[in-house]
Amino acid sequence: MTTVVVFDYGSGNIHSVVRAIQGLGVEVILTADADQALAADGLVVPGVGAFAACMEQLTSVGGDRIIRERVQANLAILGICVGHQILFSAGIEHGIPCKGVGIFTGTIQQLPTTKLPHMGWNEVASVPRSRFFEGTQRFYFVHSYGALTPEDLPQDAVSLWTEHEGIQVMAAVEYGPVLSTQFHPEKSGSAGAALLKRWIDSLEVG
Repeated sequence: MTTVVVFDYGSGNIHSVVRAIQGLGVEVILTADADQALAADGLVVPGVGAFAACMEQLTSVGGDRIIRERVQANLAILGICVGHQILFSAGIEHGIPCKGVGIFTGTIQQLPTTKLPHMGWNEVASVPRSRFFEGTQRFYFVHSYGALTPEDLPQDAVSLWTEHEGIQVMAAVEYGPVLSTQFHPEKSGSAGAALLKRWIDSLEVG
């Protein structure tokens, strides 16, 4: 049976993610154990709150090393919300920079908009070469920070975008074994469930 570890490093929308994936008939293990996180078919890295706090909690249990090792071994990772943001090189909150995991270059920064947080349902359109997105669907966002420029990504990465007050905000990234989303698929109804199902199906194929 396909196994998925939801990485329980002390920060995240843990239980809603677990329920959403369990609903797809997959064995879900909620743990911060390094061996289980490295051995699983898929690793989910959730996250809510501040970038720096998430990174502190992640590194305290060796999560940054686990993520890098899985990427190097071409093992699937799903990052969600701040779990997406910490995959970048750095984040700046309240003027203070914090080092990220560094799978993607670039810096997470506050959205230059008047309405924060960016909260609600936004459209995300699929793009050529996307493995996981189909058509244009609406997903649920809750965030005040994000990635704003495609130059933050490797050339062979696939990025998907949404708009908030006329500003283009990175909504998701597909890069090698990594799928990361700024939005919450586990809170995005049928569109989110379909996205999670395609990710789970990719683990079985892989």
